[in-house]
Amino acid sequence: STRKESSAASDVYKRQDPSGALWAVADGMGGYGHGDVASDIVIDRLSRVADDARAVQALRRQLEAANTEILDRARNAGQMGSTVVVMHVQNSTATIVWVGDCRAYLLRGGSLRLLTRDHTVVQDMVDQGLLGDDQRAQHPERHVITRAVGVERAVEIDKTVVPLVAGDRVLLCSDGLTACLGDPEIASHMSAAATPEAMCDALVIATLESGAPDNVSVVSVFGSEG
Repeated sequence: STRKESSAASDVYKRQDPSGALWAVADGMGGYGHGDVASDIVIDRLSRVADDARAVQALRRQLEAANTEILDRARNAGQMGSTVVVMHVQNSTATIVWVGDCRAYLLRGGSLRLLTRDHTVVQDMVDQGLLGDDQRAQHPERHVITRAVGVERAVEIDKTVVPLVAGDRVLLCSDGLTACLGDPEIASHMSAAATPEAMCDALVIATLESGAPDNVSVVSVFGSEG
């Protein structure tokens, strides 16, 4: 059976980082064995990033270390890998790095903004003008990713840095969510929720009601209202 998961930042990731400065979603790759092991390695490495670290360098260093560790483990256990998105917050600035098709969204003033770009075959086709954005959901290779942690000797990591303002809401999620819910639905649930936990619950319930062909992991982070 397919296992469905919901993770609220205040329930899960503050236990790894009591200050609440770092949040992450790591999604083991479905076509590989031991994807759960790979994603656990990624989260364990990220949890070592200090609150006052130089965020980009520290996050890259730990993801590169996770990549090496997964490759070493795969020599005996068989090929494995994980996608990931992680956000580190310092002085009201969010540093977001990612590999694969886990996503980060920002809701500000009722407007939803996608902060990441999927590392997938379909996204590359959209970027090259070979496929319309509205056609991606029907493409037979929509689940094929082009980057992951633990698959190649060198891992290519993307980043973005976003200043945060009072009232911002951030969503980190696996592709199990975005395969079922479009941006308007995501924005609606992010806007309506009173708490991060309520937002996670609402998004996961909506995904389940839409069929949920894959596991779904969700982390929500609410900024202070000022």
